[in-house]
Amino acid sequence: MGTYIVETENLTKSYGAVNSVSQLHMRVREGEIYGFLGPNGAGKTTTIRMLLGLIKPTTGNIKIFNKDLKTNRLDILRDVGSLVESPSYYGHLTGYENLEVIRQMLQVPKKNIDEVLRIVRLEKQKDKLVKQYSLGMKQRLGIAMALLGNPKLLILDEPTNGLDPAGIQEIRELIKQLPKQYGMSIIISSHLLNEMDQIATQVGIINSGRLIFQDKIEVLRQKSQALMKIRVNDVVRAHQLLEQHQIHLRVDGDYLITHQQEDHFISHINHLLVQQNLSVYRIEEEKHTLEEIFLNLTEKGGVL
Repeated sequence: MGTYIVETENLTKSYGAVNSVSQLHMRVREGEIYGFLGPNGAGKTTTIRMLLGLIKPTTGNIKIFNKDLKTNRLDILRDVGSLVESPSYYGHLTGYENLEVIRQMLQVPKKNIDEVLRIVRLEKQKDKLVKQYSLGMKQRLGIAMALLGNPKLLILDEPTNGLDPAGIQEIRELIKQLPKQYGMSIIISSHLLNEMDQIATQVGIINSGRLIFQDKIEVLRQKSQALMKIRVNDVVRAHQLLEQHQIHLRVDGDYLITHQQEDHFISHINHLLVQQNLSVYRIEEEKHTLEEIFLNLTEKGGVL
């Protein structure tokens, strides 16, 4: 079990009578990819801006690297890299020159530029003007800028926003390698829920400013049981037959439905049906996506 690299207590940001973020208790473990999920307007970017010291909380506390952000802001931010919304860059400069501007501000060694270009796979485009970069290349340059100071914590706000599937895949593979190869912890906000299913190790779901779920992604997946669906030629007769054998399945259209997935159980059902000359057309498993679980959660508006 890793230590917490980010902790918030009762973190709240109010604008007038409206709480954009309300009593947030965020826990991010060292070495994790923390997927911060929520629909647009849920409070993700506001939370990230508070974590980066860009806006002040109305109430509550933030600890990063076990230090209070209020009293250790500059010390903490030296070890934090971030990409909030769209990357900022000079279009008339090359990728390398843009990184050199940031390098001088951070006062880090020149070799860091070549290292981050290699990490984001922009070595071959480093001398190209950034205004000629594709959207995906610009996003990778933004991540390179965030990595330039060799941060312990990387915070990315919607880094795949607007990218095509190939661009999303590139950014996803890049992010996944960072904790393993460089020991970084990552907070990545997104409304692309299926993307987080493939990248995050830990998940926090925010809805209307409140954190409604926070745990390992495996726990979130377990919240929705898979179904086994059996399609037969005569669902009424099949259902009656199974009831006679004390096997209780639900009927849905042409399908018999069960939550039980054990091989021997499904095999036994199949054998009983075929033995009675019923045609079994299909046996399939139906899993709920992370997106479906998320929508179910946010529609309920409750905590798991």
